[in-house]
Amino acid sequence: MEKYVLSVLVENKSGVLSRVSGLFSRRGFNIDSLTVCETHNPGQSRMTIVVTGDEYILEQIEKQLSKLVEVISIRHCKKELTCEREMALIKVKAEGTQRAVIIETCEIFRAHIVDVSFNSVIVEATGSEDKIASLIRLLEPYGILELVKTGLTAMGRGEEVMK
Repeated sequence: MEKYVLSVLVENKSGVLSRVSGLFSRRGFNIDSLTVCETHNPGQSRMTIVVTGDEYILEQIEKQLSKLVEVISIRHCKKELTCEREMALIKVKAEGTQRAVIIETCEIFRAHIVDVSFNSVIVEATGSEDKIASLIRLLEPYGILELVKTGLTAMGRGEEVMK
């Protein structure tokens, strides 16, 4: 099974997200990650959908999505032609001498401490899925209190734009 990233431009209307996610559940396809936000055009939103499957499943998903009236365009994001990022907020137990080591670890990953309390810090990290996973692995021994990730977001490299 392979991981596929789809970028889907849709009309920014209520119910579109529900119709897209419903399409996946009705067909028995699982969504590994889903990010959605309004684009620079307030009438459109962009969805980045990550699914696992084979070429047949990818083809079926693209066909079903293209049938939805609100879908403007669909692009299969090939890894080598795409800039992919994920963001994570990680609340880590940071007591005494551990705090300095946690800060150094964050600097190595170009992560930022965005909140500090007496016994914990919140780390903001942005990067590839592998980079985020590596940072999490290194912070686990200190005690991860909470973790939230955005899911993958992607954009094609170069001058071509999605319309």
